Amino acid sequence: MGHAGSSSLTIAAQHIFDGAEMRGPGSVRISQGRIESIAFGEAEARGSIRAPADAILAPGFIDIQVNGGGGVLLNDQPTEAGVRRIVEAHRKEGTTGCLPTLTTDRSEVIERLAAVAQPCLKIPGVLGFHLEGPALNRSRKGIHPEAEIRVPDRRDLAAIKSFGGRGRSMVTLAPECVPASMIDELIGAGLRIAAGHSDATAAEIGQAVDRGVSGVTHLFNAMSQLNAREPGLVGAALEDDRLFAGIICDGIHVDRAGLRVAFRCKGRDRLMLVTDAMPLAGTNDRQFMLQGRQITLHENRLTGPDGTLAGAHLTMIEAVRNAVALLGISLVDALIMASRTPAAFLGLASELGRIAPGYRADLVAFNPNFEVVGTWIGGVGSMGEASEASRG
Repeated sequence: MGHAGSSSLTIAAQHIFDGAEMRGPGSVRISQGRIESIAFGEAEARGSIRAPADAILAPGFIDIQVNGGGGVLLNDQPTEAGVRRIVEAHRKEGTTGCLPTLTTDRSEVIERLAAVAQPCLKIPGVLGFHLEGPALNRSRKGIHPEAEIRVPDRRDLAAIKSFGGRGRSMVTLAPECVPASMIDELIGAGLRIAAGHSDATAAEIGQAVDRGVSGVTHLFNAMSQLNAREPGLVGAALEDDRLFAGIICDGIHVDRAGLRVAFRCKGRDRLMLVTDAMPLAGTNDRQFMLQGRQITLHENRLTGPDGTLAGAHLTMIEAVRNAVALLGISLVDALIMASRTPAAFLGLASELGRIAPGYRADLVAFNPNFEVVGTWIGGVGSMGEASEASRG
């Protein structure tokens, strides 16, 4: 059932995760898109909207790496309509904020997205954009097209830097492949920088972090590994508490032991769940074209013709469920990694990731089977038919 965007509403739930601990029962009062107050106790759990009896109300999920969804690949449709389709597909799975992600492509494609980036920020759920490439290391290219991997020229830089003023946008690059001054220039433009698709030494990563690089893109995948005398990007990421790291928790990209090591080293306040989702997320399709190559889905694994992993077939609610199952961590820790931590990485720690007075009313309700039954963005939302939501 839908809910019109009235200026105020109250959502009641038996279980409320406030961003720090599991509480409830209680109700959350929302006014003008922000959380006005929370009250706990059975007597308080009377809302204009009541979540299903077993549902958990939590801060909405934030996905900083989403290449596609709902049948759309951002590179193919860098338009307002394309972005809307991707965001709406992931919203059904609990993502209330994301960075639509453009993988390595031609200058014209970056410019096309740059041209619509400002109006796209008005689409509910778009927090900014993620440019993954083109300044990657060819030796760690993954599925990115080698022919388009390059050090950005002035034309590229102008388009990339324009994203610095578009929400909280970020760039993934290989720090060893660009002049240090370029990192300074991008950060100066307002962009967050993550190291990824990189063969950097730990020392090179340390220097990049000193310059302001603050993230690591899909930890363990497409990067220099941890060895005895050269810790590489993996070692630097695990060791340096200044770095936030995204991780693909699908049981395919990273082995369970690797996931657990990452969690022990980084913890819930630096490790972020990401989907790295492709267009098949939110569809029943089994294949799509990625820059001229056919990508096929088989047993939840997306691969190109040569067997290279091509993104993930994953949603945020699945990532949360997998984190609990594969890492053996609490639901609280998984929810923090899905919301509060990415909010902190994006510099939105005082806006998103908690259910507290003054925070934006971006919320998700899901049941014990990890099925999303409702989402709200700025207090405007819907409860799915599955929820049998009742109005008190």
